[in-house]
Amino acid sequence: MTDNDRAVELIDITKTFPGVLANDRVNLSVGLGEIHAIVGENGAGKSTLMNMLYGMMAPDSGEIRVRGEVEHFRSPKDAIGHGIGMVHQHFMLADNLTVLENIVLGFEPKSGVQIDFAGATAKIVELGGRYGMTIDPDTLVEHLSVGQRQRVEILKVLFRGANILILDEPTAVLVPQEVDELFENLKILRDDGVTLIFISHKLDEVLSVADAITVMRGGRTVASVTPDEVDAKQLAELMVGSELPTPETSASTVTDTVAMRVEGLTYTGRDGRVLLDDVSFQIRNGEIVGIAGVEGNGQSELIDALMGVIEPDSGTIELAGQDISQYGTMQRHEAGIGIIPEDRHRQGLLLSAPLWENVMLGHQSQPPFVKGPFIDMKGARSATEAVVDRFNVKTPNINVPALALSGGNQQKLIVGKEMMAEPNVLIAAHPTRGIDVGAQAAIWDELRDARRDGLATLLISADLDELIGLSDTLLVMFEGEIVASLDPAEVTPEILGSYMTGVAVEEKAS
Repeated sequence: MTDNDRAVELIDITKTFPGVLANDRVNLSVGLGEIHAIVGENGAGKSTLMNMLYGMMAPDSGEIRVRGEVEHFRSPKDAIGHGIGMVHQHFMLADNLTVLENIVLGFEPKSGVQIDFAGATAKIVELGGRYGMTIDPDTLVEHLSVGQRQRVEILKVLFRGANILILDEPTAVLVPQEVDELFENLKILRDDGVTLIFISHKLDEVLSVADAITVMRGGRTVASVTPDEVDAKQLAELMVGSELPTPETSASTVTDTVAMRVEGLTYTGRDGRVLLDDVSFQIRNGEIVGIAGVEGNGQSELIDALMGVIEPDSGTIELAGQDISQYGTMQRHEAGIGIIPEDRHRQGLLLSAPLWENVMLGHQSQPPFVKGPFIDMKGARSATEAVVDRFNVKTPNINVPALALSGGNQQKLIVGKEMMAEPNVLIAAHPTRGIDVGAQAAIWDELRDARRDGLATLLISADLDELIGLSDTLLVMFEGEIVASLDPAEVTPEILGSYMTGVAVEEKAS
């Protein structure tokens, strides 16, 4: 490949943080008009590498070339000016603004002193039509599905003139039908000369859409392959030195004892929409009840209602036969409900606080974190060391802030502190989102072991294979209502996706 054929070339890139060598002389070459996947464990250095390409940080040493020219980006604005755009895993959209307003925000086209909304609208419509991502510019973002929101993010960087797109975990929250649509969109972009670099942990998807794959491990590039040279098993072994894990659960451990019973839970939002509509279910000891649904169909409100964050209009919640509907969040923790929150940054961690303080969160009223009325610093540190050891959290020490850890290690810390608190009921919301196959396998093992030991678990996930493989009972939420109860042994991701998007619900009704 000559310089004229390369969109991006990273040469001997090194980046260190206190106590961490994030990138160690990394080399990456991405061809023009290519879909190039980067895979590796959390902490392998993928995101750090892409953040440097996008100008969010500078390398300590090494060279960044874009279309053959050496570049020194000081900010994302510099990268955007050179045609590089990035779509982050956590969407950066304002729900109360329209598609049009979100796309032009910070990049407003002018006609004289006025914002040229008509011109912007025409450009958005043209881009959407050209790349198969048609969307109404006047629609409020809060009314869009997850897949549609992702389209807006992609259109936003295209609107700014990007022809090199970085996509971070682009399928993490999509159902199979939306994944298929996204991949068709990516291929259209590629065929029009756009270069796409995407980070992913879903190896089957990588093999289905990528033209080339770079594997990272321990901050280094360890392999560059094409999909016809490897299968998922071989790719996993390159990443972590082991086979690709599967979420399949062995024989049933479900007992007759009901750990949690929810009856008639109804909740109306501030805008008058019914967000939870007469939701009822039960979880027995030794059972994993999975809840599937496109994001925005009531799963978040259900979690908040179960944890006492919001007060439902009606309905009851029982824990081991006791009505806890009036309990506050801390009381519910103390009564034995554990929670792996759906957004580790916004709900699960104090990013600037040390690890030992984060392990205390939600459990600070109970041993070993307290001694009498006082915080037990020694107990907190000892408990944190135990979590780090058992869950293989990669960290220099327990005094570093949570933001110093990779996403996968942050997730293992959260899962570890909740599991080691030995809850009676665990609410696990997207427990393996955005983490590598090694961390994913470790968390699946913990959930299976806890199930075998009698833990009742409510599993909310966008990973349909995870839901099908781990669940004993599978419920589907659509528009705030439980619309189906399915047998995980008989359902496929495609059937599940049709219920999640309302297609199968409409077919049943007709």
